[in-house]
Amino acid sequence: MDKLAFASVATIRSLIASGEITAAEAVEFFLRRFEAHDPQLHSALEIFDKDSILAQTEACGDLIGIPGLIKDNISMNGRQLSCASKILKGFRATYDASAIQRLKANGAPLIGRANMDEFAMGSSTESSAYAKTKNPWDITRAPGGSSGGSAAAVAAGLVPWALGSDTGGSVRQPAALCGIVGMKPTYGLVSRYGLVAYGSSLDQIGIFTRSVRDNAEILSAIAGHDLRDSSSLRVDKKDYTTKLTGDLPAELRIGVVGNAVDAEGMDGEIAAAIQTAVGEFEKLGAKVKTVQIPSIDYAAAAYFIISRAEAASNLARFDGVRYGARDKKADTLTAMYTNTRHDGFGSQVKERIMVGNYVLSAGHAKEYYDHAKIARRVIRRDFLETFRDVHMLIMPTHPVPAFKLGSFEMNKLQLDLQDYFTCAMNLAGLPAIALPCGMTKGKLPIGFQLVGPHLSEGVLYQIAHAYEQQTPWKDIHPEGF
Repeated sequence: MDKLAFASVATIRSLIASGEITAAEAVEFFLRRFEAHDPQLHSALEIFDKDSILAQTEACGDLIGIPGLIKDNISMNGRQLSCASKILKGFRATYDASAIQRLKANGAPLIGRANMDEFAMGSSTESSAYAKTKNPWDITRAPGGSSGGSAAAVAAGLVPWALGSDTGGSVRQPAALCGIVGMKPTYGLVSRYGLVAYGSSLDQIGIFTRSVRDNAEILSAIAGHDLRDSSSLRVDKKDYTTKLTGDLPAELRIGVVGNAVDAEGMDGEIAAAIQTAVGEFEKLGAKVKTVQIPSIDYAAAAYFIISRAEAASNLARFDGVRYGARDKKADTLTAMYTNTRHDGFGSQVKERIMVGNYVLSAGHAKEYYDHAKIARRVIRRDFLETFRDVHMLIMPTHPVPAFKLGSFEMNKLQLDLQDYFTCAMNLAGLPAIALPCGMTKGKLPIGFQLVGPHLSEGVLYQIAHAYEQQTPWKDIHPEGF
């Protein structure tokens, strides 16, 4: 049974189909993995009991007995939905998110709720109101965020796959810091129905796995049009594994974004590992050239303004009236609002709400919010122009390897800038996949991201899979797990 810990989705499916193990035994195995290892990682806020897990799954489908962990901002009917915040402590979802419905219909056992930065605001999973998640490669370091719980669990072999959300890099950055695969699909490809909103025009449910094929399997289960999400694209469901042959598309042209790889503050080991990855693509037959996208240098500033403006609007609903916690001692309505939000939200969330209200306020909206929207349009245009000359882009996902917990306690701006290389794709609505590409001398993972045009997930997976087959990284796992 120990071989299940880092087994692929296909391997677990084969073992169940052959009768070597049952679906229930597979679920029980991973439950024991959490029991043994999660006390030191804190990747999960809650692990469900086996009977309730199996009772909520369909008896047929491609994912029977292949459990996943769900980020705690994705609604699961009857389960707690706290967004790792005190203001929603004890709140239970009253419906399944569309992605959850589709996973259940495919037989997937949903094993628990993943820890996260509060309301998905952060890059280290340190702002959770309940626990700080540790990186399995070095438990003194952060796993990244905001989906750090999902990333850490997959990297440590506690589950084969997990769902996260990506508003500015919250799937790709932790995937890179934990040495696994993380996909942020095209905006609108996966329904946001049931995903607690942070930045509605930026949010997208994403996927963590240890291999590209596994990632494509999960996206195949959850992608597709949904009438309940007004931003959902009219795209039919498809099998994203069909092009995973190990070969690149014919006459593939890849652009290396020079002003990202050579950006100020880029760690030397990361830059070198990306260049080595570029060499692997050339060996596979790709034509590689350096491109420049100057507008991405403004992406972080535009993202900070737009995401915080949308957060201020979205989080206004958490006021003590309809959801979660409420100050019951207040003697006026205003005091109840004030005290509930003051006590229920953490400092990171309150800071972002205040900034959001400021940039939307009369006298400042034209100066900040309107300019950020213009920058967003320019960034999107420049990506589209670049894709006329190349099929895919290579960019970094993170400027430094996994950092020590507490490193940015006194410098929150540097923590926010962990999204520097990832947030442009959220602004442009583009798909991007983070892949492992090396290890530092200190034995910490290094990742990079492939970026494609809208709805190019199938080709992204094909290219990523071909690269993965030529490199050892997917088969290297943290010691002690």
